[in-house]
Amino acid sequence: MPEEFLSQSFRRIVVKLGTGILTDEGGGVDRARISSICEEVDDARRRGVDVCVVSSGAVGLGMKCLGFSKRPTDLPTLQSCAAVGQSILTQTWQQCMDPFGHKVAQILLTREDLRGRQRHVAVKDTMERLFALGVVPIVNENDCLSTEEIRFGDNDVLSALVASLIKADLLFILSTAPGLLNLATGERIPVVRSITPEIEAMAQGTKSPTAVGGMITKIRAARIANRSGCGVIIGSGTDPRLLNRLAGDDISGTLFLPGEESLTSRKRWLAFFDRPTGWVRVDAGAADALTGRGTSLLARGVIDCGGDFAEGSVVEIRDDAGNIFAHGVTVFSKEELQQAAGLRSEELVQAFPDRRQYEVVHRDELVLLDEVPSFRSGSDL
Repeated sequence: MPEEFLSQSFRRIVVKLGTGILTDEGGGVDRARISSICEEVDDARRRGVDVCVVSSGAVGLGMKCLGFSKRPTDLPTLQSCAAVGQSILTQTWQQCMDPFGHKVAQILLTREDLRGRQRHVAVKDTMERLFALGVVPIVNENDCLSTEEIRFGDNDVLSALVASLIKADLLFILSTAPGLLNLATGERIPVVRSITPEIEAMAQGTKSPTAVGGMITKIRAARIANRSGCGVIIGSGTDPRLLNRLAGDDISGTLFLPGEESLTSRKRWLAFFDRPTGWVRVDAGAADALTGRGTSLLARGVIDCGGDFAEGSVVEIRDDAGNIFAHGVTVFSKEELQQAAGLRSEELVQAFPDRRQYEVVHRDELVLLDEVPSFRSGSDL
């Protein structure tokens, strides 16, 4: 299976690079490392592979430029560092791509840019046109504007969402870590076919100062990408040929194989990109019908609702104990659903005679989070 996956012709890849790979010991730009990555990108482009780079480093570069020896703790200063460092970062990427004749494009994203369907599609269309023009997108979180409410949280998750957005075949997450390590033996795990609780425990147990917390977010990113049909390789950015050694046991890293079935584009958006604005709590019968029989959510199964949502909003669907088990697009506003909760079909028709649809959430507009492994570990995407 690993050999079969790696032997295919990849059409599109995403390469995520951590700050530790892109900066030298003094916190400045490691131009030699970036040039090496650019050479690999050039090799891939010559083989007809579209490449998107997700590049960290803006805050660190801004800190060095502005003379900060420690990471600022207040948000405006951090955002200022990001604003200064981002220009340095993008300029460096272009200068290092120049010898190979490639143009780069800067794309700065917040979660808000991917939440709304219209902006989500606009970002995707822009990326597609850049690939058609032969440009290499350089993506980063828009740290100079991001607040807690609209942050991705880390570029590992951002890279997985970008891979899902552009339907990439393979995501490389490169840092100082050589891959996922077996805690008992200290050896690198070459292939992960399924992200089990045991795999999660290995990530949580990582003690390396360069990987604390980092491996947890990388596993989270691998879950998202895998469920979107994208393979993931977590490896060391110091390996000068990692991107181009895609054959059998020659991979020096950990390969996370994608699932056999991936979510549709619409359900990927429901699961990963849009944050629900409200919630709907359902009784045990409705929860069983949704999870076991694949039905739509009907008003008679609704117990309660909360938050602030209008018709067409994405909402969490919770069981009677309050556990979130699905996301869906509701055709009722909060006020309407409070009135409709518990009503049977004939009662709904009488209460809302002008409606064209009486399902609270149609099955086609609902995704079970059990289908999305990242939510089983309680991660907040």
